[in-house]
Amino acid sequence: MILALVEHDEGAPEELSLESLAMARELATAEGDSLEAVAFGDEADALGDELGEHGVEAVYCVAHDRLERYAPDAWAESVVQLASEHEAETITAPGTDRGREVLARVGASLDAPLATNCLAVDIADDGAYELRRNRWGGSLIEHARLDGEHKLLTAAEHEFPIEPAASTTEPSVSTFEPDLEDDLFAVQVDRVESGDEEGIPLGEARVVVGGGRGVGNAEDYDQLEELAELLGGTVGASRAAVNEGWRPHDDQVGQTGAKISPDIYIACGISGAVQHMVGCKGADTLLAINTDPEAAIVQKADWAVIGDLHEVVPELNEALRDAS
Repeated sequence: MILALVEHDEGAPEELSLESLAMARELATAEGDSLEAVAFGDEADALGDELGEHGVEAVYCVAHDRLERYAPDAWAESVVQLASEHEAETITAPGTDRGREVLARVGASLDAPLATNCLAVDIADDGAYELRRNRWGGSLIEHARLDGEHKLLTAAEHEFPIEPAASTTEPSVSTFEPDLEDDLFAVQVDRVESGDEEGIPLGEARVVVGGGRGVGNAEDYDQLEELAELLGGTVGASRAAVNEGWRPHDDQVGQTGAKISPDIYIACGISGAVQHMVGCKGADTLLAINTDPEAAIVQKADWAVIGDLHEVVPELNEALRDAS
């Protein structure tokens, strides 16, 4: 059995969890094994129908009177107990901070190997996994083997397409009650506070307009914000722009910022350092606006406009306003 950890928002599976389910489903199909899911929190029992569209055969909703808030050690122990009870040989999780944190603890408990940020996984003749995964923030791709009584994997962000299974299932939904000691709650989320971020989050935007050092100052982001609004998207920034104080860190795209996968990424005045490209490589189409035809981002772009963004973007905005 392959057991997949699924994160959700009030019963709706998170996008990265669906991506990791795609990876887990590939393995389950190749091994002729069942794909089952574990979820925590209120309304986890509402996941059945949607997870059935992705090939999940059973959903286990973890119930415990002290798990109303996230506690990494308690989550991990719950997964360990469930995996042991159902003899799960492979455990997967989404490529989120929480997914990696929980599986690291599961691995320590089971003395099992963990491979994070997986890009592709194949099964060798001897049953081991042969995989490719991101290392060093995505600047290197590692080819590795993963073997053991239990195998733990997380999926790299935006590398596995979210697609329904060839045939849907009607998964059973049941409650799993773990036996958890007090010391497992030494670390636990105390409260959750909503941020003041407005608009479409970077990770969900289908259009992202990014600005780098070439924008020149904070005020000139107004034209990028207008372009993003006209296209129904949101604004991102390079680390250089964030370091200058022109944009908040929440807007940063890159190795130490957000990883995005929009339909189109319009990069304005961005040089294309490898750390930035790690964050935007999931874009379906990359359009670069830059005065330097030799800039790294121009060389990697699907389309490029060689020109001053302060001239190009206003004209593009005007054309879009006229067309609307």
